[in-house]
Amino acid sequence: MITDQQPKFETVMIIDDNTVDLYITSRLISKNYFGKKVLEYSDAKEALKYLQDNQENISVLPQIIFIDIYMPLMSGFEFLEAYDKLPLTLKDYCKVYIISSTIDDNDIARARRDKNVVSFQVKPINKEFLARINVD
Repeated sequence: MITDQQPKFETVMIIDDNTVDLYITSRLISKNYFGKKVLEYSDAKEALKYLQDNQENISVLPQIIFIDIYMPLMSGFEFLEAYDKLPLTLKDYCKVYIISSTIDDNDIARARRDKNVVSFQVKPINKEFLARINVD
């Protein structure tokens, strides 16, 4: 089947140390025309460096960032603390969604309180979740 459907977003970033979750999320994004380009990172520090290095070049920045909470080296919460120091123009362009398998109420509440987090979603994400994310 050939389709003319255009992806909803140009670039989407996934940050997750679990390679299986990273793969599944990336395939879901591609198969459902959610993102044209998918940036995959298993290390939050590398993803943050990409954002810092490209903060002046909005055309290569992701419009959507999906990040896990529990990761070695830099957790999702540590990433959000560093992300908060980035320029407002970048934070207005990039929308962050926490994607986690945590059932800890404190983690969920903390994620929902963060001003840079649009929403918290339990893993695995699905096409209905992607459909609810709108272009601003």
